[in-house]
Amino acid sequence: MNTELETRSLRPSVCIDAVYEGVSKSDAIARVKDCGIDAFEFWGWWDKDLDEIQQAAAEHSMKIAACCTKFISLVDPAARSAYLDGLGESIEAAQRLGCPTLISQVGDFRPDVSNEAQHDCLVEGLREAAPMLEQAGITLVFEPLNDLIDHVGYYLVRSEQAFAIVEQVASERVKVVFDIYHQQISEGNVIRNLKENIGRIGHFHAAGNPGRNELTRGELNYAEIFREIRESDYDGFVGLEYWPLDDVEVGLREAAKLVSGASIP
Repeated sequence: MNTELETRSLRPSVCIDAVYEGVSKSDAIARVKDCGIDAFEFWGWWDKDLDEIQQAAAEHSMKIAACCTKFISLVDPAARSAYLDGLGESIEAAQRLGCPTLISQVGDFRPDVSNEAQHDCLVEGLREAAPMLEQAGITLVFEPLNDLIDHVGYYLVRSEQAFAIVEQVASERVKVVFDIYHQQISEGNVIRNLKENIGRIGHFHAAGNPGRNELTRGELNYAEIFREIRESDYDGFVGLEYWPLDDVEVGLREAAKLVSGASIP
């Protein structure tokens, strides 16, 4: 096995909207840094004070790993123009923030339209988005979500369909955000699915299941999951997107050790 891949560093990023819900962004960023984590992410950029975020990121030498593009359907052709307009605005915001990755949801299932038609619409929309992303040097990662618990009615659920879409779009700037929590609920086989498709994944999210709390809670063996990712050629971030039940900083330090492969006492 390639020694370089065995020792590849895997970097955590903290979703401050989830982990530090209700805390000011500047305080949240400072607290993430105090945990020894050098990157953070958040959801919408349009409802935040970007000057505050930029200032706090610079003050604490933090990387902004990801934020979201606007939540507009990709499975409705009537919304295509609005989606691309929102993506253009999001690219501008990402460039301002030095953020390399935009996270996109795809919209809810349309019961009056065939699954095939919605799939094709999604592919066509991402193909139109690809040149914008390639010119900007920004990667868009679109997200399968579970429809059993958190996102009833959502269109894109299984990772195999998401990976097929990546192949159809055929742009290095369009990949999948593989949310381990969501995919455990939707399909299981987390390690096999991510290993076989690692080149199609541009970002990870992680939370404990059940509950979407700390990574040390529940049925997921994150030590093994992250070991497999570290041994691949993946070089992106793992977004810690969960709602803590216990001491926030203790949980983040434990999660960071899991991501890096350090032992937890």
